[in-house]
Amino acid sequence: MIKKKILVPNRIRRIEGGFSFIPHRFLTDGFLASLSQTEILLYLFLIIVSDRNGLSFYSYDVICTSLQITVDDYVEARDALIRKDLIVFDGTLFQVLDLPKEPIQENAGKPQRHGRLKIKDLVEQSIGGI
Repeated sequence: MIKKKILVPNRIRRIEGGFSFIPHRFLTDGFLASLSQTEILLYLFLIIVSDRNGLSFYSYDVICTSLQITVDDYVEARDALIRKDLIVFDGTLFQVLDLPKEPIQENAGKPQRHGRLKIKDLVEQSIGGI
């Protein structure tokens, strides 16, 4: 086991003012891998700007400007995050949701739940067309 030590003691992160966090299982349970780059960018932005209940109310123009993405990319990423049950949006207010039990993958536009993929499965998927 690797022993951890603080590398820069005077720069330890602290929660001050705002409140945001990403559960470790976002990575370990495959949620990160299930998202496109733009979906990750939007999701992380919504986490950063949300309050302790996951709520934020940034407009699409502020989000697009801040993330340097087009409105089309924003709408596509937002709608995908909604379909993947990670956020809800009422037209004005966003809520970042507690993670669902497992990631929802979209295949050809059809959402599909799945568990963790094994390396063997990933290799077969990547070379399946050869």
